Amino acid sequence: MTSPRGTGTSLKNFPLFGPITAIVFAFLYVPLLFVIGYSFNSNRIVTVWKGFTFDWYVEVMGNDDIQRAVINSLRIAAISTILSVILATGLAIGLLRMVRVGRTAAWSLIMAPLVIPEIVFAIGTLALFVQIRFTLGVDSITLAHTAFCIPFALLPIRARLRSVDLSIYEAAADLGANEWTIFRRITLPLLAPGIVAGALLAFIISLDDFIVSYFLAGAGGTTLPVYIFGMIRNAITPGVNALSTLLLLASVVIVTISYVIAIRKR
Repeated sequence: MTSPRGTGTSLKNFPLFGPITAIVFAFLYVPLLFVIGYSFNSNRIVTVWKGFTFDWYVEVMGNDDIQRAVINSLRIAAISTILSVILATGLAIGLLRMVRVGRTAAWSLIMAPLVIPEIVFAIGTLALFVQIRFTLGVDSITLAHTAFCIPFALLPIRARLRSVDLSIYEAAADLGANEWTIFRRITLPLLAPGIVAGALLAFIISLDDFIVSYFLAGAGGTTLPVYIFGMIRNAITPGVNALSTLLLLASVVIVTISYVIAIRKR
């Protein structure tokens, strides 16, 4: 069962690998196909197909409450992305210059949001804001999103920085360039693909977040995922499917752009 190159074992040679893979992919993506398909259902009862229509999309895009939720989501995602990318870039450079022991400890702390259950993070953040009497709403969600988006932005930026030949910086310093010049003319251009990939990843994580947004959404702070949850609690109609499909489409487009950029810049 060795691979053609003799370097290891090929997973394709394991029994039932194909069927198991097909089942896993079906479990992941078939529900999405149902969401998309029933968003065109003319029947108000979402699971009973009656006919094809775009009316639900027209209704969703003409709803003022949905438009406000979309604006809130885009605003929060944009600001938190900018802040998290700036912080992640500084952290990536700082980690590179730290000693090994300190770098390991700092990396573990920074990556903590990836392993801490999101509901725990949401409850803790809510308790903090209540304790310091910080008004819940768009601003509180933005700060929380910035905090948990930093690790997602940091991963591609750090990966890109680790692939850079450090002798470039030494050569620039020998030629008289100060640290600001090196950062502006060497570091930033070299990190650009990682920064763009990190920004797109942070943006989509913020745009899709529900748990943190739900806990911290005060008056006027309803985001699109929170609004969709409210629609489901009232009644499940094809309008919910249409709105979910639009959110899914936005996520797929952003992730695809991030993937293409990462591939082309390798």
